[in-house]
Amino acid sequence: MQARARAWGLAAVLAGAIWLAAAPAARAADPSPQAPSQDPPGTAAPALVVSELQAELNTAVQQMQRRDTEGVLSHVSEQYRTGPFTKAGLRGQLQTMFALYDTLTVRVRIDTVRMLGDQAWVYSTGEVNGRLQWVGRWVPVLSWQRELEVARRENGVWRLIGYQQ
Repeated sequence: MQARARAWGLAAVLAGAIWLAAAPAARAADPSPQAPSQDPPGTAAPALVVSELQAELNTAVQQMQRRDTEGVLSHVSEQYRTGPFTKAGLRGQLQTMFALYDTLTVRVRIDTVRMLGDQAWVYSTGEVNGRLQWVGRWVPVLSWQRELEVARRENGVWRLIGYQQ
């Protein structure tokens, strides 16, 4: 359950749910570099890029809270891959989560954005809580700190592509 819950981080990530759903779980299965305490690789993203990513994240969070599977996935590239997770896998994870929880709250903060070529390396911190449908009880679904998710523009829109090695 813990690995599945962590997968939501950046698709919520990522849902941004969102933005940032799969990175934590994927790193558990296939360790990748974590956000270092020093400046991460690349150069600081321009303010305009950060603003665009924040707007995408805000939309994804709203879609996640509305339990809109296709809306959340519209922020994810068809080429998405982080460890074992693909866009198809994220779809299944979202559908399962939306079946379990009748209400979700999502909080995601972009910590920093670094540019590496045409990729935006987005480090975020956040949490997802859900209300269990059958018992009416709120439970933590996942939380993460300074987790990495990678985005790039596709047809003029920022989409998650995952941490592909």
